[in-house]
Amino acid sequence: MAISMGKGSVGVLTGVFIASLAVVVAVLLLRTYNLPELKVAWKGKGAPRIELEEDEREQLYEALKAFPRLFNSSLVEYELVGEYSHLFNVQGSDNSLLPYMLIAHLDVVPATPEGWDLPPFSGEEKEGYIYGRGSLDDKNRVIGILQGLEFLFKRGYKPRRSFYIGLGHDEEIGGRHGAKEIVKTLETRNVKLEFLLDEGFEVLDGVIYGTKRPIALIGVTEKGTITLNLTVHSPPGHSSMPPRESRIGILSAALSRLEQNPMPNRFGKGPEGAMFEQLADEFYFPLNIMMANLWLFGPLVSRILQRTPSGNAIVRTTTALTIFNAGIKSNVIPQTARATVNFRIHPAETVNEVLKAMNTTIMDDRVIPSSDVPFFDPPSISPHDEETFGYQTVKRSITDVFLVEPVAPGVSIGNTASIYKFRALVIKDEDLSRFHGINERISKEGIETVVQFYFQLIQNSDTDIVPVQSHLEL
Repeated sequence: MAISMGKGSVGVLTGVFIASLAVVVAVLLLRTYNLPELKVAWKGKGAPRIELEEDEREQLYEALKAFPRLFNSSLVEYELVGEYSHLFNVQGSDNSLLPYMLIAHLDVVPATPEGWDLPPFSGEEKEGYIYGRGSLDDKNRVIGILQGLEFLFKRGYKPRRSFYIGLGHDEEIGGRHGAKEIVKTLETRNVKLEFLLDEGFEVLDGVIYGTKRPIALIGVTEKGTITLNLTVHSPPGHSSMPPRESRIGILSAALSRLEQNPMPNRFGKGPEGAMFEQLADEFYFPLNIMMANLWLFGPLVSRILQRTPSGNAIVRTTTALTIFNAGIKSNVIPQTARATVNFRIHPAETVNEVLKAMNTTIMDDRVIPSSDVPFFDPPSISPHDEETFGYQTVKRSITDVFLVEPVAPGVSIGNTASIYKFRALVIKDEDLSRFHGINERISKEGIETVVQFYFQLIQNSDTDIVPVQSHLEL
Protein backbone atom coordinates (compact mmCIF):
# COMPACT_ATOMS: atom_id res chain seq x y z
CA MET A 1 0.00 0.00 0.00
CA ALA A 2 1.43 3.33 -1.04
CA ILE A 3 1.88 5.82 1.78
CA SER A 4 1.64 9.54 1.06
CA MET A 5 1.86 12.63 3.19
CA GLY A 6 -0.16 15.74 2.43
CA LYS A 7 -0.57 17.16 -1.05
CA GLY A 8 1.87 18.16 -3.73
CA SER A 9 5.34 17.04 -4.65
CA VAL A 10 6.84 17.88 -1.25
CA GLY A 11 4.32 15.63 0.47
CA VAL A 12 5.00 12.82 -1.99
CA LEU A 13 8.76 13.08 -1.51
CA THR A 14 8.34 13.14 2.27
CA GLY A 15 6.10 10.09 2.10
CA VAL A 16 8.67 8.22 0.03
CA PHE A 17 11.39 9.17 2.53
CA ILE A 18 9.33 7.93 5.50
CA ALA A 19 8.44 4.68 3.75
CA SER A 20 12.11 4.14 2.91
CA LEU A 21 13.10 4.87 6.51
CA ALA A 22 10.69 2.20 7.76
CA VAL A 23 12.30 -0.35 5.47
CA VAL A 24 15.81 0.66 6.58
CA VAL A 25 14.79 0.21 10.22
CA ALA A 26 13.34 -3.20 9.39
CA VAL A 27 16.61 -4.34 7.86
CA LEU A 28 18.59 -2.93 10.80
CA LEU A 29 16.52 -4.78 13.39
CA LEU A 30 16.48 -8.03 11.44
CA ARG A 31 20.27 -7.90 11.24
CA THR A 32 21.13 -6.62 14.70
CA TYR A 33 18.36 -8.21 16.72
CA ASN A 34 19.16 -11.78 15.69
CA LEU A 35 22.09 -12.89 17.80
CA PRO A 36 24.40 -15.65 16.59
CA GLU A 37 24.65 -17.32 20.01
CA LEU A 38 21.23 -17.03 21.61
CA LYS A 39 21.39 -19.53 24.45
CA VAL A 40 18.41 -21.27 26.04
CA ALA A 41 19.22 -22.50 29.54
CA TRP A 42 17.09 -25.25 31.07
CA LYS A 43 18.00 -27.54 33.96
CA GLY A 44 14.98 -29.80 33.85
CA LYS A 45 12.83 -27.84 36.29
CA GLY A 46 10.61 -24.84 35.68
CA ALA A 47 10.51 -22.92 32.42
CA PRO A 48 13.46 -22.60 30.03
CA ARG A 49 15.38 -19.32 30.20
CA ILE A 50 17.12 -17.27 27.57
CA GLU A 51 20.61 -16.16 28.58
CA LEU A 52 22.55 -13.30 27.01
CA GLU A 53 26.00 -11.94 27.67
CA GLU A 54 26.18 -8.33 28.85
CA ASP A 55 27.51 -7.08 25.51
CA GLU A 56 24.71 -8.89 23.67
CA ARG A 57 22.10 -7.28 25.91
CA GLU A 58 23.65 -3.89 25.20
CA GLN A 59 23.50 -4.69 21.49
CA LEU A 60 19.76 -5.30 21.75
CA TYR A 61 19.23 -2.04 23.60
CA GLU A 62 21.28 -0.08 21.07
CA ALA A 63 19.20 -1.50 18.22
CA LEU A 64 16.05 -0.01 19.73
CA LYS A 65 17.66 3.42 19.75
CA ALA A 66 16.89 3.57 16.03
CA PHE A 67 13.82 5.44 17.37
CA PRO A 68 15.36 8.56 18.99
CA ARG A 69 12.14 10.53 19.57
CA LEU A 70 10.63 7.58 21.39
CA PHE A 71 13.57 7.34 23.80
CA ASN A 72 13.97 11.09 24.26
CA SER A 73 10.30 12.02 24.69
CA SER A 74 9.23 13.37 28.08
CA LEU A 75 5.96 11.47 27.56
CA VAL A 76 7.65 8.06 27.58
CA GLU A 77 8.88 6.06 30.56
CA TYR A 78 11.11 3.12 29.61
CA GLU A 79 12.33 0.19 31.69
CA LEU A 80 13.91 -3.23 31.27
CA VAL A 81 11.80 -6.09 32.68
CA GLY A 82 12.86 -9.68 33.29
CA GLU A 83 16.42 -8.74 32.26
CA TYR A 84 15.74 -8.65 28.52
CA SER A 85 12.14 -7.53 27.87
CA HIS A 86 11.18 -3.90 27.27
CA LEU A 87 8.28 -1.91 28.72
CA PHE A 88 7.29 1.57 27.56
CA ASN A 89 4.66 3.70 29.30
CA VAL A 90 3.40 6.47 27.00
CA GLN A 91 1.66 9.15 29.06
CA GLY A 92 -1.63 10.55 27.78
CA SER A 93 -3.25 13.83 28.74
CA ASP A 94 -6.57 12.40 30.00
CA ASN A 95 -6.19 10.22 33.10
CA SER A 96 -9.90 9.42 33.10
CA LEU A 97 -9.37 7.08 30.13
CA LEU A 98 -8.12 3.57 30.82
CA PRO A 99 -4.83 2.82 29.05
CA TYR A 100 -4.42 0.10 26.46
CA MET A 101 -1.42 -2.05 25.60
CA LEU A 102 0.39 -3.15 22.44
CA ILE A 103 2.61 -6.20 22.76
CA ALA A 104 5.04 -8.00 20.46
CA HIS A 105 8.04 -10.27 20.87
CA LEU A 106 11.67 -9.98 19.86
CA ASP A 107 12.75 -13.62 20.00
CA VAL A 108 12.49 -16.00 17.05
CA VAL A 109 12.55 -19.74 16.45
CA PRO A 110 15.82 -21.27 15.22
CA ALA A 111 16.73 -21.38 11.53
CA THR A 112 19.49 -23.07 9.55
CA PRO A 113 20.63 -21.79 6.13
CA GLU A 114 19.60 -24.98 4.31
CA GLY A 115 16.81 -24.30 1.81
CA TRP A 116 16.84 -20.52 2.20
CA ASP A 117 17.37 -18.28 -0.83
CA LEU A 118 19.21 -15.83 1.45
CA PRO A 119 20.82 -16.32 4.88
CA PRO A 120 18.04 -16.43 7.52
CA PHE A 121 19.65 -13.83 9.79
CA SER A 122 20.93 -11.44 7.15
CA GLY A 123 17.97 -9.12 6.63
CA GLU A 124 18.90 -9.04 2.94
CA GLU A 125 16.51 -7.73 0.31
CA LYS A 126 15.62 -9.56 -2.90
CA GLU A 127 13.02 -8.54 -5.48
CA GLY A 128 11.21 -6.24 -3.07
CA TYR A 129 11.19 -8.66 -0.09
CA ILE A 130 13.24 -8.55 3.10
CA TYR A 131 14.29 -12.07 4.09
CA GLY A 132 14.94 -13.04 7.67
CA ARG A 133 13.79 -15.18 10.55
CA GLY A 134 11.27 -13.08 12.45
CA SER A 135 10.23 -10.91 9.51
CA LEU A 136 6.70 -12.34 9.80
CA ASP A 137 6.85 -13.55 13.40
CA ASP A 138 7.21 -11.06 15.04
CA LYS A 139 9.73 -8.33 14.14
CA ASN A 140 7.36 -6.56 11.75
CA ARG A 141 5.07 -5.72 14.66
CA VAL A 142 7.96 -4.51 16.81
CA ILE A 143 8.99 -2.20 13.98
CA GLY A 144 5.41 -1.17 13.22
CA ILE A 145 4.59 -0.16 16.80
CA LEU A 146 7.81 1.73 17.47
CA GLN A 147 8.08 3.37 14.05
CA GLY A 148 4.41 4.37 14.04
CA LEU A 149 4.84 6.12 17.39
CA GLU A 150 8.13 7.66 16.22
CA PHE A 151 6.34 9.23 13.24
CA LEU A 152 3.60 10.60 15.50
CA PHE A 153 6.13 12.18 17.84
CA LYS A 154 7.85 13.70 14.82
CA ARG A 155 4.57 15.50 14.10
CA GLY A 156 4.34 16.83 17.63
CA TYR A 157 1.62 14.36 18.55
CA LYS A 158 0.58 14.12 22.21
CA PRO A 159 -1.73 11.22 23.02
CA ARG A 160 -4.92 11.73 24.96
CA ARG A 161 -5.13 8.11 26.16
CA SER A 162 -2.10 6.57 27.87
CA PHE A 163 -0.82 3.25 26.58
CA TYR A 164 1.87 0.66 27.18
CA ILE A 165 4.19 -1.11 24.77
CA GLY A 166 5.56 -4.48 25.88
CA LEU A 167 8.29 -6.26 23.91
CA GLY A 168 8.90 -9.77 25.24
CA HIS A 169 12.10 -11.74 24.80
CA ASP A 170 11.02 -15.39 25.28
CA GLU A 171 7.57 -15.82 23.71
CA GLU A 172 8.71 -18.78 21.60
CA ILE A 173 9.51 -20.79 24.75
CA GLY A 174 6.45 -19.79 26.75
CA GLY A 175 7.02 -16.19 27.83
CA ARG A 176 7.54 -17.09 31.48
CA HIS A 177 10.35 -14.59 32.04
CA GLY A 178 9.28 -11.91 29.58
CA ALA A 179 5.54 -11.39 29.17
CA LYS A 180 4.81 -12.88 32.58
CA GLU A 181 7.19 -10.46 34.29
CA ILE A 182 5.65 -7.56 32.39
CA VAL A 183 2.23 -8.64 33.64
CA LYS A 184 3.54 -8.86 37.21
CA THR A 185 5.02 -5.38 36.91
CA LEU A 186 1.72 -3.89 35.78
CA GLU A 187 -0.25 -5.81 38.41
CA THR A 188 1.91 -4.44 41.23
CA ARG A 189 1.05 -0.95 39.96
CA ASN A 190 -2.69 -1.77 39.82
CA VAL A 191 -2.80 -1.03 36.09
CA LYS A 192 -6.16 -1.76 34.45
CA LEU A 193 -6.35 -1.88 30.67
CA GLU A 194 -9.11 -0.94 28.24
CA PHE A 195 -7.81 -3.53 25.78
CA LEU A 196 -4.66 -5.34 24.69
CA LEU A 197 -3.54 -6.07 21.12
CA ASP A 198 -1.23 -9.00 20.39
CA GLU A 199 -0.21 -11.00 17.31
CA GLY A 200 -2.86 -13.17 15.69
CA PHE A 201 -4.82 -13.33 12.46
CA GLU A 202 -4.06 -11.25 9.38
CA VAL A 203 -5.88 -10.03 6.30
CA LEU A 204 -6.39 -13.39 4.58
CA ASP A 205 -6.30 -13.30 0.78
CA GLY A 206 -7.44 -16.63 -0.63
CA VAL A 207 -6.54 -18.52 2.54
CA ILE A 208 -10.16 -19.35 3.40
CA TYR A 209 -11.45 -21.53 0.59
CA GLY A 210 -14.33 -20.12 -1.43
CA THR A 211 -14.10 -16.48 -0.36
CA LYS A 212 -14.58 -13.71 -2.93
CA ARG A 213 -12.06 -11.20 -1.58
CA PRO A 214 -9.53 -10.63 1.23
CA ILE A 215 -10.99 -10.93 4.73
CA ALA A 216 -9.58 -9.52 7.96
CA LEU A 217 -10.01 -11.56 11.12
CA ILE A 218 -9.46 -10.30 14.66
CA GLY A 219 -8.68 -13.01 17.18
CA VAL A 220 -11.08 -12.77 20.14
CA THR A 221 -9.77 -15.93 21.76
CA GLU A 222 -7.03 -18.42 21.04
CA LYS A 223 -6.47 -22.11 21.21
CA GLY A 224 -4.94 -23.51 24.36
CA THR A 225 -1.73 -25.48 24.17
CA ILE A 226 0.24 -28.23 25.83
CA THR A 227 3.54 -29.73 24.71
CA LEU A 228 4.35 -33.20 26.01
CA ASN A 229 7.47 -35.34 25.99
CA LEU A 230 6.57 -39.01 25.53
CA THR A 231 9.30 -41.33 26.81
CA VAL A 232 9.91 -45.08 26.82
CA HIS A 233 12.67 -46.46 29.10
CA SER A 234 14.24 -49.94 29.40
CA PRO A 235 17.74 -51.42 29.74
CA PRO A 236 20.00 -51.08 26.67
CA GLY A 237 21.15 -54.08 24.66
CA HIS A 238 23.15 -55.27 21.67
CA SER A 239 21.62 -55.22 18.22
CA SER A 240 22.59 -58.89 17.75
CA MET A 241 19.96 -59.83 20.36
CA PRO A 242 17.08 -57.40 19.83
CA PRO A 243 14.05 -57.55 22.13
CA ARG A 244 10.64 -58.48 20.80
CA GLU A 245 9.62 -54.82 21.13
CA SER A 246 12.20 -52.05 21.03
CA ARG A 247 11.85 -48.68 22.69
CA ILE A 248 11.72 -47.12 19.23
CA GLY A 249 9.01 -49.54 18.13
CA ILE A 250 6.88 -49.00 21.24
CA LEU A 251 7.04 -45.23 20.96
CA SER A 252 6.53 -45.24 17.18
CA ALA A 253 3.37 -47.31 17.59
CA ALA A 254 2.05 -44.86 20.17
CA LEU A 255 2.77 -41.89 17.91
CA SER A 256 1.12 -43.63 14.98
CA ARG A 257 -2.03 -44.16 17.04
CA LEU A 258 -2.10 -40.46 17.90
CA GLU A 259 -1.82 -39.47 14.25
CA GLN A 260 -4.36 -42.00 13.05
CA ASN A 261 -6.88 -41.04 15.73
CA PRO A 262 -7.15 -37.23 15.79
CA MET A 263 -9.12 -35.37 18.41
CA PRO A 264 -12.85 -35.08 17.60
CA ASN A 265 -14.24 -32.42 15.29
CA ARG A 266 -15.65 -29.61 17.50
CA PHE A 267 -16.89 -27.27 14.78
CA GLY A 268 -19.68 -25.04 16.07
CA LYS A 269 -18.90 -25.59 19.73
CA GLY A 270 -16.58 -22.55 19.81
CA PRO A 271 -16.77 -19.05 18.28
CA GLU A 272 -15.77 -20.31 14.82
CA GLY A 273 -19.42 -20.98 13.91
CA ALA A 274 -20.38 -17.35 14.51
CA MET A 275 -17.34 -16.25 12.49
CA PHE A 276 -18.41 -18.19 9.40
CA GLU A 277 -22.03 -17.10 9.71
CA GLN A 278 -20.91 -13.46 9.82
CA LEU A 279 -18.78 -14.03 6.72
CA ALA A 280 -21.47 -15.93 4.81
CA ASP A 281 -22.00 -13.24 2.15
CA GLU A 282 -18.28 -13.28 1.35
CA PHE A 283 -18.39 -16.84 0.02
CA TYR A 284 -19.25 -17.94 -3.50
CA PHE A 285 -22.39 -20.00 -4.13
CA PRO A 286 -23.23 -22.54 -2.75
CA LEU A 287 -20.90 -22.00 0.21
CA ASN A 288 -22.66 -18.73 1.06
CA ILE A 289 -25.93 -20.62 1.56
CA MET A 290 -24.20 -23.25 3.66
CA MET A 291 -22.41 -20.72 5.88
CA ALA A 292 -25.62 -18.79 6.49
CA ASN A 293 -27.40 -21.97 7.59
CA LEU A 294 -24.92 -23.83 9.75
CA TRP A 295 -27.79 -25.22 11.81
CA LEU A 296 -28.41 -27.42 8.76
CA PHE A 297 -25.07 -27.58 6.93
CA GLY A 298 -22.69 -27.44 9.90
CA PRO A 299 -21.61 -31.11 9.70
CA LEU A 300 -20.91 -30.80 5.97
CA VAL A 301 -18.97 -27.54 6.41
CA SER A 302 -16.86 -29.07 9.17
CA ARG A 303 -15.95 -32.02 6.93
CA ILE A 304 -14.95 -29.64 4.14
CA LEU A 305 -12.81 -27.57 6.50
CA GLN A 306 -10.92 -30.52 7.94
CA ARG A 307 -9.59 -31.47 4.49
CA THR A 308 -6.90 -28.75 4.64
CA PRO A 309 -4.34 -28.13 7.42
CA SER A 310 -5.55 -24.56 8.01
CA GLY A 311 -9.21 -25.60 8.09
CA ASN A 312 -8.50 -28.63 10.25
CA ALA A 313 -6.86 -26.34 12.82
CA ILE A 314 -10.15 -24.46 13.15
CA VAL A 315 -12.41 -27.43 13.81
CA ARG A 316 -10.44 -29.51 16.33
CA THR A 317 -7.58 -29.82 18.76
CA THR A 318 -4.58 -30.55 16.56
CA THR A 319 -1.85 -33.09 17.28
CA ALA A 320 1.61 -32.30 15.92
CA LEU A 321 4.56 -34.69 16.27
CA THR A 322 7.57 -32.38 16.30
CA ILE A 323 10.67 -34.11 17.74
CA PHE A 324 11.90 -37.74 17.92
CA ASN A 325 15.13 -38.82 19.63
CA ALA A 326 16.53 -42.33 20.13
CA GLY A 327 19.78 -44.21 19.73
CA ILE A 328 23.48 -43.35 19.78
CA LYS A 329 25.05 -46.14 17.70
CA SER A 330 24.00 -48.51 14.93
CA ASN A 331 24.70 -51.71 16.92
CA VAL A 332 23.22 -50.62 20.27
CA ILE A 333 19.56 -50.96 21.23
CA PRO A 334 18.78 -47.56 22.80
CA GLN A 335 17.85 -47.34 26.45
CA THR A 336 15.46 -44.44 25.86
CA ALA A 337 13.23 -43.21 23.08
CA ARG A 338 11.66 -39.79 23.41
CA ALA A 339 9.26 -37.78 21.24
CA THR A 340 7.66 -34.37 21.59
CA VAL A 341 4.02 -33.78 20.75
CA ASN A 342 2.34 -30.38 20.59
CA PHE A 343 -1.43 -30.06 21.04
CA ARG A 344 -3.27 -26.85 20.11
CA ILE A 345 -6.51 -27.06 22.06
CA HIS A 346 -9.90 -26.13 20.60
CA PRO A 347 -11.87 -23.57 22.68
CA ALA A 348 -14.46 -26.24 23.51
CA GLU A 349 -11.87 -28.49 25.21
CA THR A 350 -9.42 -28.33 28.12
CA VAL A 351 -5.92 -29.56 28.86
CA ASN A 352 -7.29 -32.31 31.10
CA GLU A 353 -9.63 -33.54 28.38
CA VAL A 354 -6.77 -33.68 25.90
CA LEU A 355 -4.57 -35.62 28.34
CA LYS A 356 -7.36 -38.10 29.00
CA ALA A 357 -7.99 -38.58 25.27
CA MET A 358 -4.27 -39.04 24.60
CA ASN A 359 -3.91 -41.71 27.27
CA THR A 360 -6.99 -43.51 25.96
CA THR A 361 -5.58 -43.45 22.42
CA ILE A 362 -2.07 -44.62 23.33
CA MET A 363 -3.23 -47.28 25.81
CA ASP A 364 0.31 -48.20 26.83
CA ASP A 365 1.65 -47.59 30.34
CA ARG A 366 5.22 -47.92 29.08
CA VAL A 367 4.86 -44.54 27.35
CA ILE A 368 5.42 -41.90 30.04
CA PRO A 369 4.21 -38.33 29.38
CA SER A 370 5.83 -35.26 30.94
CA SER A 371 5.94 -31.53 30.28
CA ASP A 372 8.68 -28.96 30.87
CA VAL A 373 7.10 -25.88 29.27
CA PRO A 374 4.01 -23.86 30.25
CA PHE A 375 0.58 -25.06 29.13
CA PHE A 376 -2.84 -23.47 29.32
CA ASP A 377 -6.51 -23.98 28.56
CA PRO A 378 -8.16 -21.84 25.87
CA PRO A 379 -8.90 -18.42 27.41
CA SER A 380 -12.34 -16.88 27.62
CA ILE A 381 -13.72 -15.10 24.56
CA SER A 382 -13.09 -11.34 24.53
CA PRO A 383 -16.15 -9.12 23.98
CA HIS A 384 -16.63 -8.09 20.35
CA ASP A 385 -20.03 -6.47 20.05
CA GLU A 386 -20.76 -3.04 18.59
CA GLU A 387 -20.34 -1.34 21.99
CA THR A 388 -16.91 -2.79 22.79
CA PHE A 389 -14.33 -0.03 22.47
CA GLY A 390 -11.23 -2.18 22.04
CA TYR A 391 -12.64 -4.48 19.37
CA GLN A 392 -14.26 -1.67 17.41
CA THR A 393 -11.10 0.45 17.57
CA VAL A 394 -8.97 -2.37 16.16
CA LYS A 395 -11.65 -3.06 13.54
CA ARG A 396 -11.83 0.59 12.50
CA SER A 397 -8.04 0.79 12.22
CA ILE A 398 -8.02 -2.24 9.93
CA THR A 399 -10.64 -0.77 7.61
CA ASP A 400 -8.85 2.60 7.61
CA VAL A 401 -5.59 1.06 6.41
CA PHE A 402 -6.53 -2.03 4.42
CA LEU A 403 -9.87 -0.84 3.01
CA VAL A 404 -11.35 -4.31 3.50
CA GLU A 405 -14.80 -5.39 4.57
CA PRO A 406 -15.83 -7.37 6.46
CA VAL A 407 -13.73 -7.62 9.57
CA ALA A 408 -14.85 -10.56 11.68
CA PRO A 409 -13.95 -12.18 15.03
CA GLY A 410 -11.99 -15.40 14.89
CA VAL A 411 -10.16 -18.01 16.95
CA SER A 412 -6.45 -17.31 16.86
CA ILE A 413 -4.49 -20.49 16.09
CA GLY A 414 -1.82 -19.36 18.43
CA ASN A 415 -4.66 -8.11 32.71
CA THR A 416 -7.77 -7.38 30.82
CA ALA A 417 -10.70 -9.35 29.52
CA SER A 418 -10.44 -7.55 26.18
CA ILE A 419 -7.51 -9.24 24.44
CA TYR A 420 -7.45 -9.02 20.64
CA LYS A 421 -5.06 -10.59 18.17
CA PHE A 422 -4.17 -9.22 14.75
CA ARG A 423 -1.12 -8.91 12.49
CA ALA A 424 -1.29 -6.00 10.05
CA LEU A 425 -0.26 -8.16 7.10
CA VAL A 426 -1.93 -9.43 3.94
CA ILE A 427 -1.30 -13.18 3.86
CA LYS A 428 -1.86 -15.50 0.91
CA ASP A 429 -2.12 -19.27 1.13
CA GLU A 430 1.46 -19.74 -0.08
CA ASP A 431 2.74 -17.51 2.74
CA LEU A 432 1.50 -19.76 5.55
CA SER A 433 4.45 -22.16 5.33
CA ARG A 434 6.91 -19.28 5.80
CA PHE A 435 5.85 -18.78 9.45
CA HIS A 436 8.56 -20.69 11.37
CA GLY A 437 9.56 -22.09 7.96
CA ILE A 438 12.00 -21.61 5.11
CA ASN A 439 12.36 -18.25 3.34
CA GLU A 440 10.41 -16.24 5.89
CA ARG A 441 10.10 -12.79 4.35
CA ILE A 442 8.07 -9.60 4.22
CA SER A 443 7.64 -7.15 1.36
CA LYS A 444 8.79 -3.56 1.69
CA GLU A 445 5.18 -2.49 1.13
CA GLY A 446 4.17 -4.87 3.91
CA ILE A 447 6.50 -3.15 6.38
CA GLU A 448 5.09 0.24 5.38
CA THR A 449 1.53 -0.99 5.93
CA VAL A 450 2.32 -2.37 9.39
CA VAL A 451 3.72 1.02 10.38
CA GLN A 452 0.67 2.79 8.99
CA PHE A 453 -1.66 0.47 10.92
CA TYR A 454 -0.16 1.31 14.31
CA PHE A 455 0.11 4.98 13.32
CA GLN A 456 -3.67 4.86 12.76
CA LEU A 457 -4.53 2.65 15.75
CA ILE A 458 -2.82 4.95 18.26
CA GLN A 459 -4.84 7.88 16.95
CA ASN A 460 -8.09 5.90 16.81
CA SER A 461 -7.63 4.98 20.48
CA ASP A 462 -7.54 8.64 21.55
CA THR A 463 -11.24 8.91 22.27
CA ASP A 464 -13.81 7.71 24.77
CA ILE A 465 -16.17 6.52 22.03
CA VAL A 466 -15.77 4.21 19.07
CA PRO A 467 -13.92 6.18 16.33
CA VAL A 468 -16.19 7.37 13.53
CA GLN A 469 -13.84 9.25 11.20
CA SER A 470 -10.36 8.96 9.75
CA HIS A 471 -7.40 10.68 11.37
CA LEU A 472 -4.07 11.89 10.04
CA GLU A 473 -2.51 10.04 7.15
CA LEU A 474 1.19 9.28 6.97
